[in-house]
Amino acid sequence: MTADLGPGLDHELIDAATRLVEAHARNDDHTMACAARDRDGRIITGLNVYHFTGGPCAELVTIGAAAAVGAYDLVTVVAVGNEGRGVRSPCGRCRQVLLDYFPHIEVVVDTENGLRAVPVRELLPYAYETPADDDATSESAG
Repeated sequence: MTADLGPGLDHELIDAATRLVEAHARNDDHTMACAARDRDGRIITGLNVYHFTGGPCAELVTIGAAAAVGAYDLVTVVAVGNEGRGVRSPCGRCRQVLLDYFPHIEVVVDTENGLRAVPVRELLPYAYETPADDDATSESAG
């Protein structure tokens, strides 16, 4: 079950992912939903697509759906599991993709102290440098 929602969290985003997974999760085909907010305030959602050959996680589906509607600047993302599993942290692949595409995005995670939004970089300490890092390094050096 989802932990208490802390202050400063994007409750609307969490609710959108929860409603989506509760309404459309089906068998093992779709077990996770994701919702992301872009800088303009739009909410984009997606469901994972399970297949025995592999398949995209809900976060990756959401990134593609965001691009399809021109939402290229995602600022917050959350994933929610079906069957009342609540907020789930992204897998390693999704963490890396989120960092590469949106190095400043905040990810809602469930911690021992409840839900909180953390910078994606906190989920990947010691990650290799991204193009955004290169820009920041050259700006600070100049």
